[in-house]
Amino acid sequence: MSIDAEAIADRRRLRRKLSFWRVAGFSGLIAAVAALGYAAADRAGYGAIQNQIARISVDGVITGNQRLADLMQRVGDSNAVSGVVISINSPGGTTTGSEELYRNIRRLAEKKPVVTFVDGTAASGGYITAIATDYIVARETSLVGSIGVLFQYPDLSGLMGQVGVKLEEVKSSPLKAEPSPFKPTSPEARAAMQAVVNDTYDWFKALVRDRRRLSEGELATASTGQVFSGRQGVPMKLVDKIGGERDAVAWLEQTKGVAKDLPIRDWKPSSDRDLSIFAMSATVADLFGFERVAEALRRTSAHGQVAQLDGLLAVWQPLEK
Repeated sequence: MSIDAEAIADRRRLRRKLSFWRVAGFSGLIAAVAALGYAAADRAGYGAIQNQIARISVDGVITGNQRLADLMQRVGDSNAVSGVVISINSPGGTTTGSEELYRNIRRLAEKKPVVTFVDGTAASGGYITAIATDYIVARETSLVGSIGVLFQYPDLSGLMGQVGVKLEEVKSSPLKAEPSPFKPTSPEARAAMQAVVNDTYDWFKALVRDRRRLSEGELATASTGQVFSGRQGVPMKLVDKIGGERDAVAWLEQTKGVAKDLPIRDWKPSSDRDLSIFAMSATVADLFGFERVAEALRRTSAHGQVAQLDGLLAVWQPLEK
């Protein structure tokens, strides 16, 4: 049985049309998803034109974060933002990351009135973040404080001895690359690291004393390294008021002249918006049978950096690396 040339040509034209509309439909849906993502981002603060209070959330372990720094720059430059709530739920992190975040909030405070709401934990580096604003509201059962500095490293020398491994090294001076996890810490190395920890601890305490206006006696009571509940923190001057986010906003309205009843909008680093678009686009690609495209989009969406806790820590409970 034979098929004439005209029928074959018709089938080929039909296939080309189907392929064209399939690609066109997929491209249209991608554009629609992108538009929805950007519209949602606008409602969350990006390119916003409605007067609002911006909410910036600091969650989890604190490390250096350029995207968060860029976000605070955008919030400070936005004409739509009348005030900012820094919502914190963090046990702390690296001292350098906490210092960076503190200074970024202080720069933001030069442009916008800023208040802290402790929605869970603001311990150690999280508390450094909290004191960057002039007023702190916490829940009764929130955790605050843990004013102190930590440096940890493993001692693997015993294990190395058991497996018969010995470290050989040539150094320019005795304290180079000390302390080392591959041998017991010498008294000199321990003293050198203790001096660094003490110096950073003094910096932390001075920050708390100046920002919270504590006497030396009050500072000594607060800076034992322990955490306190929000209720305990008020008489210790670590917290200004017990309450919720609405109480933090009320302070902005009553003290800083922010208009009442403004909507509170979440502002997030721009990459969060971009990654969500990739994830949604991957789903659309699956629907149209573009498995390889979907997989590539998912890999892009899943890409991220794992926080590393190296060096000096201002953290309540260090995470295992």
